[in-house]
Amino acid sequence: MVGEDGLARCPWGAGPPEYRRYHDEEWGMPVAEDRRVLEKLCLEGFQSGLSWLTILRKREAFRRAFARFDPVELARFGELDVDRLLADAGIVRHRGKILATVGNARATLRLQERGGSLADLVWSHLPASGLEARPAPERPGDVPSETPESAQLSAELRRLGFRFVGPKTVYAAMQSLGLVDDHLASCWRRQAVEAARARFDVPRRAGGPVPGDV
Repeated sequence: MVGEDGLARCPWGAGPPEYRRYHDEEWGMPVAEDRRVLEKLCLEGFQSGLSWLTILRKREAFRRAFARFDPVELARFGELDVDRLLADAGIVRHRGKILATVGNARATLRLQERGGSLADLVWSHLPASGLEARPAPERPGDVPSETPESAQLSAELRRLGFRFVGPKTVYAAMQSLGLVDDHLASCWRRQAVEAARARFDVPRRAGGPVPGDV
């Protein structure tokens, strides 16, 4: 879809300003910092059953409410914090998702205490092609909602204590975090995202190769 600025975008990214900013500045750019990976996983979990636009419009409130997704700070949250968050109209007030976010921070710390990281874990499920560009989707219908890799990552995350991380939620996070590039072939952002992915140093999970390595 071509906007008034003359740039062709994925149809969803041509909508409200929040969508456009997210599409043009963030979606598909590779991320390797645990705090940011945790944020994206948790926000995708909050989005379940809702519009992503709702989450984007509440994003700063989520960051304030959840200690900017710093896993150390967030893991300390107790029942009083949960009650406070349930009264916070700036976020999605869902007890299960709030508890899952705190639990996901604690699971992230357990990974770090064992010498790993959440980013290492997520990026170990990079598709077999690695960061090499795969055929670009021509139309929205060509973009999957989940993949074998997202199902495998979902299962491992749940085994490690993460919650609200089903295969579809995980695939949405993989798209956002840059493990895959699902910008359409005609989208102006695809070239920039592919260039960023080509320069990206993939986190190495201890004891395992990175998909696509020779």
